[in-house]
Amino acid sequence: MGVILSSAERTGDARERLLAHLLDAFGDGLPSPEVSLREIAARAETSHALLRYHFGSLPGVLAAMLKAQRARDNAALLKAARQGTFDDLVVAIWRAYTSPGQLSRVRGFFHVVGLAAYRPEDFREFIDSLGDLTEVLASLAEREGLGTAEAKTLATVTIAALRGLLLQEVLAPTADSADAVALILRMSRSTDTPGALSG
Repeated sequence: MGVILSSAERTGDARERLLAHLLDAFGDGLPSPEVSLREIAARAETSHALLRYHFGSLPGVLAAMLKAQRARDNAALLKAARQGTFDDLVVAIWRAYTSPGQLSRVRGFFHVVGLAAYRPEDFREFIDSLGDLTEVLASLAEREGLGTAEAKTLATVTIAALRGLLLQEVLAPTADSADAVALILRMSRSTDTPGALSG
């Protein structure tokens, strides 16, 4: 006898299948906030009514796609981090998000973050996913000698600095970003807390 799925489970499966279609259609990029749900639906070979039903709106589509893309990226970064250092992961994060072809996703990230700042209740799932890399960096910092609280603080500040640099890359790119990343790494090594990172 087959397993009977609840309507919630069936809806969840349908949402995941639709999200997979969107990710296939847009690859590593994101739809522009300027396009309509109808245009996105046409590219993903689905209907705008289904997009509206499962994601609510264009920002809902963008947030769901970003969360899925970031989860995929984070899994790859986490795999690399198992053999690397805190510094290695910081550099890998920067390279991943500044590689060619990532600009539309980085712009989409800041667009959704801006919307979430005004309506956090509508973007809770997206907001909750933002700490993933911070946790990985914190665990590496602990492995390299920092206490739990110091490691979390260092990881939080490092991710905040990287996101600030990414925003600068979107708004006013400069040739100094690599130097800024190097400065972040020097700061992490010069912390005055007991068991400071040795680099």
